[in-house]
Amino acid sequence: MSIQENISLLPYNTFRMDVKARVFAEYNSVEELKELLVRYKGEQILHIGQGSNLLFTKDFDGIILHSAMRRARCVSEDEENVWIEADNGLVMDELIEQLCDMGISGMENLSYIPGEVGASAVQNVGAYGVEAKDVIETVRAISVETGTEHVFTNAECKYGYRDSIFKNELRGQYIITYVVFKLNKHLAPKLDYGNLRSEVSGEMSATAIREAVIRIRKQKLPEVSETGSAGSFFKNPIVPRELYESVAARYDKVPHYEQDGGIKIPAAWLIEQCGWKGKKKGGAQCYEKQPLVLVNAGNASPEDIIHLAAAICADVKNKFGITISPEVNYI
Repeated sequence: MSIQENISLLPYNTFRMDVKARVFAEYNSVEELKELLVRYKGEQILHIGQGSNLLFTKDFDGIILHSAMRRARCVSEDEENVWIEADNGLVMDELIEQLCDMGISGMENLSYIPGEVGASAVQNVGAYGVEAKDVIETVRAISVETGTEHVFTNAECKYGYRDSIFKNELRGQYIITYVVFKLNKHLAPKLDYGNLRSEVSGEMSATAIREAVIRIRKQKLPEVSETGSAGSFFKNPIVPRELYESVAARYDKVPHYEQDGGIKIPAAWLIEQCGWKGKKKGGAQCYEKQPLVLVNAGNASPEDIIHLAAAICADVKNKFGITISPEVNYI
């Protein structure tokens, strides 16, 4: 394992906030993770992945844990399906690339989302009509308090839209170590979200769908290696049908998607109608190509990001009566 003190977290968060952690510890095995939990028992502990869904608002006076476990393996298969167990520290997109190269389908729509496997199971990441919960079979985790291992079924994870039990009742209580995905040996494409179907070129395959997703995302989203951001900053709101119909009566062609419990209206559309696309507050900007994304446009402070997000939320609420909320976690 590696333990460092008083280090900058600049390389460990995609918003590029230059804050410090009192301790940063990286482990190479579950046994090392358990050792760290014993060593720092009673301390404030935060486990991070690539820091792609975090906004550090100040220095972290506690223990940052990070996994250097980055492998995947087949644990079972039958004629139709294959079960892949992936380490928590494996970059999600690297896993998806490997699976597509092997002709294994189910996760290609999630291509190019920043983050690691463990965080994807906490956040229930999603894109183009697919969410992590659709392919997660089980999640293995370690109790921060006791160091004991527990296996959570998909149902026990209580997945919702960008939500899970690990963000609510069990927040901070468990560290995910492995995720088992149930995937398809034969292609089962999901192409009905947005313009994905028209973007797929050549022979239909998991790789062709992945490449189409990447092309679309690159057109809309900044490269986090070049521009600090956390990807999609806001959740898409799911509103009652009556509220959607009220909005649709005032605006032509309101984009929307039927959901259990209501109608999903893209937050990007709502934000753009409020005139925020491309606008700045301090060093923070509502991205000019995709208003769902907030970017660090030049030495932004955490306060710049927070104030811009709050102003956008207030304007959407005032104009539409719709509440949008950050997908990003403030730390």
